[in-house]
Amino acid sequence: MYRAIQTFLVALCLLVSCLATGLRAQEDIRPLVDALGVGNFPQKVEAVNALAASGNPKVAEILQNLSDGKLFAPKSGGPVFLEGEASGSYLDVLTGAAIGDAPGNLAKIRLNNSLRGAISAAMSQLTLLSPDRSARLAAANDLLKDANPENLDLLNSALAEEKDAEVKSTMEAVRAVILLKTDASFEDKKAAIDTIAARGNRDALTILTAAAATAPDELRPGIEESIRSINRSLALWDVAQNIWYGLSLGSVLLLAAIGLAITFGVMGVINMAHGEMVMLGAYTTYVVQQTVQAVAPGLVDYSLAFAVPMAFLFTGLVGVGIERGIIRWLYGRPLETLLATWGLSLILQQTIRTIFGPTNRQVDNPSWMSGTFEVGGLASTWNRLWIIVFAISVFIALLLLLKRSKFGLQMRAVTQNRRMASSMGIRTPWVDALTFGLGSGIAGMAGVALSQIDNVSPNLGQNYIIDSFMVVVFGGVGNLWGTLVGALTLGIANKFLEPYAGAVLGKIVILICIILFIQRRPRGLFALKGRAIE
Repeated sequence: MYRAIQTFLVALCLLVSCLATGLRAQEDIRPLVDALGVGNFPQKVEAVNALAASGNPKVAEILQNLSDGKLFAPKSGGPVFLEGEASGSYLDVLTGAAIGDAPGNLAKIRLNNSLRGAISAAMSQLTLLSPDRSARLAAANDLLKDANPENLDLLNSALAEEKDAEVKSTMEAVRAVILLKTDASFEDKKAAIDTIAARGNRDALTILTAAAATAPDELRPGIEESIRSINRSLALWDVAQNIWYGLSLGSVLLLAAIGLAITFGVMGVINMAHGEMVMLGAYTTYVVQQTVQAVAPGLVDYSLAFAVPMAFLFTGLVGVGIERGIIRWLYGRPLETLLATWGLSLILQQTIRTIFGPTNRQVDNPSWMSGTFEVGGLASTWNRLWIIVFAISVFIALLLLLKRSKFGLQMRAVTQNRRMASSMGIRTPWVDALTFGLGSGIAGMAGVALSQIDNVSPNLGQNYIIDSFMVVVFGGVGNLWGTLVGALTLGIANKFLEPYAGAVLGKIVILICIILFIQRRPRGLFALKGRAIE
């Protein structure tokens, strides 16, 4: 019994000692906390840095409250208080105990950009040793923006413990930037320059450019050579980035134009309502996503898997209805066809405005299409990558349909010689209807893709109809390979022209080039062959 009481007393003493130690540690930083409420902004920045260097676990909470505007202090200086939940109530900033007799002249501690930057850097410093990898990486990236020499010892400690390659590389870059700001030896600074140059990105270029202005003469040639090397590398990556953006735009143009290439090539119909088929596909995606959210919220990430076939079927049926109800009465009269489909496009736009309203509708990206990724110096979004994959898949599927199926054989026969195909027993009116439906269905699937990168609105299709006609005419009417090459060529050309000429003037230049090209090759890049093509 005596030993049990003795053990209990020893444990109680240890507990009291730990609590006392913790309270003393908190009280040790109270003068630093109170310094946040007095002096000018540079003095407050010094107080923030001192708090971060104290290593006290309470500092992160205090700085977060300061950033959130919850710390108050008397205007003439004094203790800092934490704003309570109840209006007009205040708490002790360290213990959280309620303060019953707080001064009446308290004012919120004001922040400016430099103080906010110091708080952000201090928070990064405090999370540099976090067990969470993402927290450490974010902290290292924040420190890279400030690179305060006061953090060098902490950074060296973190580097000694760090195992993750990406986080360690970022920390080494921070250390290198700090070394350039100190009176380190020539060899250390030379190694720091090499470390920064090895990153090869625009941040490294900015750091080296700033360092070159104040570097000693013996270091400046190495810095300038590193800057030239990075500029050469970035120029190559810029070309690759423009090509990637061009492929991304080209895939969108391919999806929008490939259905038009079929209808225009087989029937010679100038369908000005083709853009509205794209728009209907986008609104079908919106309706499907809203339905899935209401019926089975857990399947929202897979709503596009339902939207693609639904958009194809719906717009395909609308296309068959348009061909049977309007187009078949106007064959051989292209001007009347153009006017009729243009009027139809206005009707479809107004119908959508009546049903859904004139404002844009939000179609959310699924999780697997959200975010960005980088490959070397090439940056892209996941939705753009998946749209390129989708466009290639649609193109291959359509190519197989035209080359390996009976329907495709009949389509090609009608394209090459309508009268001969009819005399061989092919029901050309139904081939026309199904072809128009196929082209409209593909336009609907293009709308599904465009809903992930563009606003879903009644005017969505109008943004792509002119570009679609340019792609079809440039590539060769009715030729899928020509459509593919034309879409990618125009997409890449647009992205290379935009930085110099702007988006609008760039399109005008492209249009002029196409007009000049058509003067030389009226049938486009890949002309169809057949006895009745003329």
